[in-house]
Amino acid sequence: MLSAKSLFQEILDNDDSFRLFCSIAAGGEAQGGWENGRIAALVPESERALAPKIARHGADEDKHGRIFNALLKKRGLTPVPVPDETDYTMLLERHGIGLSHERLEREEPLSVRDIVTYLAHSRVTEQRASEQMKLLRKHFAGHPDIGRAVKMISNDEDNHLAYCHEELLRLAHAGHGRTIQRVLRECALAEIAVYRDVSLAVMDHMGRVLGWSAPKAGVLAAGIRAVYAYERLGGWRRMVSLSMPRRRDALGGPATTSVEFA
Repeated sequence: MLSAKSLFQEILDNDDSFRLFCSIAAGGEAQGGWENGRIAALVPESERALAPKIARHGADEDKHGRIFNALLKKRGLTPVPVPDETDYTMLLERHGIGLSHERLEREEPLSVRDIVTYLAHSRVTEQRASEQMKLLRKHFAGHPDIGRAVKMISNDEDNHLAYCHEELLRLAHAGHGRTIQRVLRECALAEIAVYRDVSLAVMDHMGRVLGWSAPKAGVLAAGIRAVYAYERLGGWRRMVSLSMPRRRDALGGPATTSVEFA
């Protein structure tokens, strides 16, 4: 019987599929680390108090990338190139979501509107990351090889999501509410389509590595499309709601280290 646990266990047990999974994950996290680092450096003067939190967010993403690479090293594996069609971060940028690399590479301060765009984009993508890591934590928190990594990354993603809620609510109270809701909706509708396409591409690559039969691959593809249909019909709304989190000032302190993995 196909399940999220059995599917990931199959990927985990095979060196080639595990290598691809960790390479894709590490690449996305490293990209997020760079983006947050640049945003922290370009925060406008009126939002300078936010810069340390954005930098902490970037440090966490960098840490996650190191953790995935350390998991590979632990098994004597090296990263592989990430296929373009599985590059979630790059594809989101191509859809005009978030702040472009061209903008972040310029040495000029961002606007408050740019910060709103960054936080709205992060609120949507961190929702996805938090949900994915909760699923892995549910099934693999006690795994001898990846358990500690899963728990650490899951906790960080929950912190990131809480921070996005709190800061967007602050900006909404400052008069940016309509812009926030519009940008959140645009980001969410684009993200669910990109997530569908990336999921199909990843499953296609995994299927070839693991030798899945056509019926099995078809069932998995149908499941991915069913999730997209649910999200397109209304599931996307969970990505745009805002509520004050129980974790307040979630990124107000220093980043935790990954010394046990790196």
